[in-house]
Amino acid sequence: MRDIIERLKRLPEADRASAEAAAARQARLTKPPGSLGRLEALAGWLAAWQGRHPPRLERIRIAVFAGNHGVVARGVSAYPAEVTVQMVANFRAGGAAINQLARAMGAELVVTPLALERPTADFTRAPALSEAELRAALGAGAAAAEEGLDVLCVGEMGIGNTTVAAALAAALLGGTGADWVGRGTGVDDGGLARKAAAVDAALKLHGAALADPLEALRRVGGRELAAIAGAVLRARELRIPVVIDGFVATAAAAVWAKAEPGALDHCVAGHCSAEAGHKGLLDRLGLKPLLDLGMRLGEASGAAVAIGILRAAVATHSGMATFEEAGVSDKPK
Repeated sequence: MRDIIERLKRLPEADRASAEAAAARQARLTKPPGSLGRLEALAGWLAAWQGRHPPRLERIRIAVFAGNHGVVARGVSAYPAEVTVQMVANFRAGGAAINQLARAMGAELVVTPLALERPTADFTRAPALSEAELRAALGAGAAAAEEGLDVLCVGEMGIGNTTVAAALAAALLGGTGADWVGRGTGVDDGGLARKAAAVDAALKLHGAALADPLEALRRVGGRELAAIAGAVLRARELRIPVVIDGFVATAAAAVWAKAEPGALDHCVAGHCSAEAGHKGLLDRLGLKPLLDLGMRLGEASGAAVAIGILRAAVATHSGMATFEEAGVSDKPK
């Protein structure tokens, strides 16, 4: 993984000239300064990472990655692993929530199943992935971050993956299984206890090896989490702004935050999900969510809804008149 660590040291920064142009325009728009709140900051963030002013939202991609997990055999999910395959078929047939949201938001939906017939190893007994499997998943994610995209939204589908996200969050940021697990797809109290026990068993088994963020991803992660991480990293290299979905996607992105300060500067959190560990994870990463609607579906659904906020930011920034254009008096200097 040495090459990936080297890539992290060469991450591009936001385009300062575009950010300054956005700030200058914001200062002249027909409104009191700061009155559009985060919409103003989002317009500047988009301009800075797209490297142009004004920013555009013409080509938005929603990337959903699907994977299966060996830890499901430990009773950590209310649904069987075959549901992952069935939901991928539903995505492709256009019947899932994310299909409707992508259409409503004018975004392209790309669904990538990752070796669903071969679940990861049960991470309470062995590393979830080999190094070759980790590399393959990172590469599959990187392929979704195509040059020319205006925004990339990342999300997932995978029965059992809230347990995996909890294990990865604990490995990266500390704590026990009970600190990070939630109800996921709707497990009862027994299922919640099994999730916490599985996370604690994984932390004990892998021990000090989890101090390396990439090794933590390999040992207690999964293919779809690795793919999200790959997409986020490649998007940074291409200066593509990223909207992160829920708990699972945020845990995947946290690998880079742990490995290199500032590695997620090109990302925003689309929402805060109802999954128990998500708010704490966002707080630890310094990510303020755009929305909090009690959603916990996954599928990049929260990130997709957040596209509407980005469109509002761009519309007001680019479409409003300046004081000079509108003939409106500015406040006295």
